[in-house]
Amino acid sequence: MFLVSSMREEYIHGKRGDRAVINGYSTASKVVVAAALIMVSVFSSFIFTDDIMIKQIGFALAFGILVDAFLIRMIFVPAVMSMFGDKIWWLPKWLDRLLPNLDIEGEKLLQELEKGEKQNN
Repeated sequence: MFLVSSMREEYIHGKRGDRAVINGYSTASKVVVAAALIMVSVFSSFIFTDDIMIKQIGFALAFGILVDAFLIRMIFVPAVMSMFGDKIWWLPKWLDRLLPNLDIEGEKLLQELEKGEKQNN
């Protein structure tokens, strides 16, 4: 979530293609690494208990977090997004009309501010 939303924010603010992916990745990757390391350390601590079931669950969760965070989120997702470039953000018009317009990045606010500046000049 952090990586892709950061890449989307870079795209909305004018970066295109690989630039949006690279800038968004460099901004949010530290958060993903920190969260993954915290979760892996917590789940790995379950390995030191006496119950064999808890050990297995702790190992499986720690391994799953490692694979998800480092392979999927930090390698495969940015690579696929980089391959597709600007097309990754394309949305069919019929679906765009159905979905609510959540302006999380503040795109419309920036457009309104730019219009106000132009009118004042």
